[in-house]
Amino acid sequence: MKKLVLRLSILCALLLATSAAAEVVTVYTSASFAPLMLGDGRGIYPDLIGYLNRLKPGGLTFKLQFMPRKRLQVKLEDGSINGIVIGMMPEWFDDVEQKKYLWSAPFSTDRYALVSLAAKPVSPDAPAGLVGASVGVTLGYSYPGIDSWLASSRMLRSEGPSDEKNLEKLLLGRLDCVIVAESMARYFIRAQGMSSRLHLAILASPPTERRMLVPHSHAAAFEKIAPVLKKLKDDPAWQRIVATYR
Repeated sequence: MKKLVLRLSILCALLLATSAAAEVVTVYTSASFAPLMLGDGRGIYPDLIGYLNRLKPGGLTFKLQFMPRKRLQVKLEDGSINGIVIGMMPEWFDDVEQKKYLWSAPFSTDRYALVSLAAKPVSPDAPAGLVGASVGVTLGYSYPGIDSWLASSRMLRSEGPSDEKNLEKLLLGRLDCVIVAESMARYFIRAQGMSSRLHLAILASPPTERRMLVPHSHAAAFEKIAPVLKKLKDDPAWQRIVATYR
């Protein structure tokens, strides 16, 4: 009898371990630029995944995986994505009412900035100087809060594959200015020692809010992580992590 109980206990333990091991949520990102993603495995997104894995909300663990933006968009639209997406905004998916997807509270806020050469600064407060200027934007991106300003500025849009590529073109003199997230611009300027070469102007717009996008098919996971993400803004440990990238 004792042997039977022991065997049943071992079987239950194995079943529980298998179940726990299966509770892995894939978190997709299309970002490949600092400070969100760094080449050495660090970055705001990997650090947030590490933070969640230390807490293991509801017994979940998380795995960060890159997916190109176009492919990610297609999988979201056809409902074939098997996971959740980090760092998205409802405005990018025509989901301001937050009905298409489940959305967490913002875990990070940012603003848009206009970056130009210090030797030839471009100011958003001087409309005449914007007319005909070439401005680098990222292919396929929308810029909620500044799209109308951008359209009326009469600048010439030049779409590049990434913010980093646009900044490289700016430094080569092939663009007059670039629109990027302020966090990315400041990190790039600091990491590359470009404070004397680049001019940064903050654009007047509502803050951009990075959230977790969760398909309704993953509502159970959302219920477990949403309370944790809602408290991040008041968590000193998380704020210290974010501060290292400023």
